[in-house]
Amino acid sequence: MKIRRGAAVMVMVVALVGLLGCSDTGDVGNVGEGKGQDMGLTWQEAKADTQKMELEIADLIPPDKIVSIEQKETGMLLSCSKTEHNWNGGITVTVVPGVEVEPIVKDIEEHYQDSRFDIKTRLNVVGKYQVQLRSPDTAEIYIITEGFTPDAIRIVSGSVCFTLPEGVYPGGDF
Repeated sequence: MKIRRGAAVMVMVVALVGLLGCSDTGDVGNVGEGKGQDMGLTWQEAKADTQKMELEIADLIPPDKIVSIEQKETGMLLSCSKTEHNWNGGITVTVVPGVEVEPIVKDIEEHYQDSRFDIKTRLNVVGKYQVQLRSPDTAEIYIITEGFTPDAIRIVSGSVCFTLPEGVYPGGDF
């Protein structure tokens, strides 16, 4: 079951990031103009920063409502431009059965008002409330919504863009 769930998560990440694009406008040509630009990070640093932020978001969920937090150890790279990629991963927070997820997601949204992120909200493809924390300056994004089951909160992430070292193939797990 975990394998199918992991595959479904990756499909969701690819679909969401693909729909959103790595830059604010979806125009990869503006990378050098500040949108999604390479911040001089290695892929390992971009991954570590993004996973740290995933945990910061998860820490906003009241501890008495949490059963478990499962952070993916690996993620995948998606293209930002011909020369840049970003790291994509996620966390699943399982909450106590019966806890309503939408108010928690809205509390997270409220926490990030007037922060470094632009906030976009919508109902996702299955009608669940979704918050997107999007950097106005980079490709960094965090999507928070009810998970695949009603007792889970998903935090899907994408890092700032970076340049891979020469000869590193961007496929596989990172």
